[in-house]
Amino acid sequence: MSLSEYRKRRNFAKTPEPAGRLRARRRGRLFVVQKHCVSRLHYDFRLEVGGVLASWAIPKGPSMNPRQKRLALRTEDHPLEYATFEGVIPEGEYGAGVVMVWDKGDYRPQHDKSIEVQLARGKIDLVLSGVKLRGGFTLIQIAVRSGRPNQGDAWLLIKQKDEFAATSWNIEQAAPDRSVITGRTLEEIAEGRSRRQRGL
Repeated sequence: MSLSEYRKRRNFAKTPEPAGRLRARRRGRLFVVQKHCVSRLHYDFRLEVGGVLASWAIPKGPSMNPRQKRLALRTEDHPLEYATFEGVIPEGEYGAGVVMVWDKGDYRPQHDKSIEVQLARGKIDLVLSGVKLRGGFTLIQIAVRSGRPNQGDAWLLIKQKDEFAATSWNIEQAAPDRSVITGRTLEEIAEGRSRRQRGL
């Protein structure tokens, strides 16, 4: 796990994103989902692995419906400090746009294999304990058909069938569509509004 690619793509004199550092292995298992409004809206799914956040871009966002398999494209590792980043990446910078912490919580591997081993093998089974995402999920690496450029390292994120599964899932109405750390909408973050008062 490395932050070299993450740092190479960013000018920290211009972007408010954290430069971060590689952390020693911790007992905690953090996950975060960030809603990212760029030229195309997507969601960034991140898991704490080996002192960094292993990251995937999910164009349609995660789903609590087991029938909906979501494409997840592996991106560069991010620093753990990124889990609380919320704000505006300036125009002209990599990933320019608005970032919201859409969901956050802890996870645990679903069986005895470590998360590092599962990641290397291309299949991760885990249980999420977030505000919006809960229960079992599987991330599985897939082969991309030739002739489809820019797919990168492609995976699928699939909700497992359990008591948290919801066939009526609508990501725009998920509890509700606001930041789990500041209560703000994407529009309020873009306008630079401060943290919403609790209960509003």
